Amino acid sequence: MSWLSSLKSVFSPSKEVNEEAVQNVLQNYVLPNSSNALKDRITQVNVQGEILQITINTYPEEKEQLQQIHDELADALEKCGIKELNLHVIQQKTSHKKEGGCGHHHAEGESCSSQPQTAASKSNLPPVVDASGHAAQAEADPNNPPIQKAAPQQRDVPKHPRIQNVILVSSGKGGVGKSTTTVNLALALQKLGLKVGVLDADIYGPSIPTMLGNAGKTPMIEAEQFVPLDAYGMAVLSIGHLTGDNNTPVAWRSPKATGALMQLFNQTLWPDLDVLMIDMPPGTGDIQLTLAQRIPVTGAVIVTTPQNVALLDATKGIELFNRVQIPVMGVVENMSTHICSNCGHEEQIFGTGGGDKLSEQYNIPLLGRLPLNAVIRENADAGKPSVIAGDDAAESYMTIAKKIAAKLPKAEKDKTRIF
Repeated sequence: MSWLSSLKSVFSPSKEVNEEAVQNVLQNYVLPNSSNALKDRITQVNVQGEILQITINTYPEEKEQLQQIHDELADALEKCGIKELNLHVIQQKTSHKKEGGCGHHHAEGESCSSQPQTAASKSNLPPVVDASGHAAQAEADPNNPPIQKAAPQQRDVPKHPRIQNVILVSSGKGGVGKSTTTVNLALALQKLGLKVGVLDADIYGPSIPTMLGNAGKTPMIEAEQFVPLDAYGMAVLSIGHLTGDNNTPVAWRSPKATGALMQLFNQTLWPDLDVLMIDMPPGTGDIQLTLAQRIPVTGAVIVTTPQNVALLDATKGIELFNRVQIPVMGVVENMSTHICSNCGHEEQIFGTGGGDKLSEQYNIPLLGRLPLNAVIRENADAGKPSVIAGDDAAESYMTIAKKIAAKLPKAEKDKTRIF
């Protein structure tokens, strides 16, 4: 079992799966129209129950055989107890190289004696650059270099193979209850029957571990990928789970912070999720732009208070999402009212009508209002959010979650596709 053990990152088959037979199929399969063994291309194997997921490297000239590879493997593995095969393909940019008798690596049909048809195809030299003064005249300002390539658009970002929808929970400024709203909406969506995960993208101020009661825990690493922690049945991961001591500051510049965020999203063994809730950092900075350009987003939820200062910053967040083509699903007005626990007097500490103003200005729905309540804070600090504790705000979170769930696309998986 050494070969399969060196590859598999998650292996928990059901009793009906014959592990030896699965290994034999994967070891002995030869790619169509070639002598290349499948086992030399496999980079990862995951087995959960009767579902097998394998990741393989392929080359451009093999793209026509991908469906055949999937079908032949599925038929053979079905006899081993595997009911579903998910084949993930990583296509290499260059053609497959093979070693010839000369000891060098050549593409198919090439050898050391092969003569190139044209000088252009042989040359590996950089292109000739015009050394005349004309180029110097057109040189751009070094402080504002010209954009060589257009920034990626949301429509061009590939979908995550195991995550159906990504929802960003954002705010223009800190301290408006964004993280509290994130965990409670995630738990409320789970109560509605959805499979939900939470990613804490607030790199500089991660609070999700405390609110979900797993602060101090560290995720395991399998096959160079993080295994998300469990919190109330949800898959959860935060930079706070990796820094150890709660007092350790994350003093990173933007490139490192955005790189860490992309690693948490891409190099994590997320289970199959209907929704991944991402708790965004406040503001409209580099991390927001990175998410918009590199992560497939279904929509964003804006959290604000009725206060004018918060509304001004929330407006900037909405404008950013509009520019990067991310739909804003609605606004949550937090801390909308306060009821005195002693006398019962109700007052609007942060003003009134803030959520309504945003809703009317941008023609987006007001998803709901949440009170300023000490019990919400106490439960979150204790690692038992309102939806779990069942406090007075729980029903409000459930109502907002139902509105969000109704906006999720009802896309079904195309069973004829491999990936």
